[in-house]
Amino acid sequence: MANCPICKKPSVAAYRPFCSRRCADVDLAHWLRGDYVIPGEPVSPDAPREEE
Repeated sequence: MANCPICKKPSVAAYRPFCSRRCADVDLAHWLRGDYVIPGEPVSPDAPREEE
């Protein structure tokens, strides 16, 4: 079984890949603060959006 990417404890199925709700929330906070990014081309806020 994989370990939690936040605290390295064994993961729990209910919170996979995390071990607890707390670690899942810590990870979400990292995304919301912009600590994690997905590489790609910068997008201008004024650029038209592509419709799918």
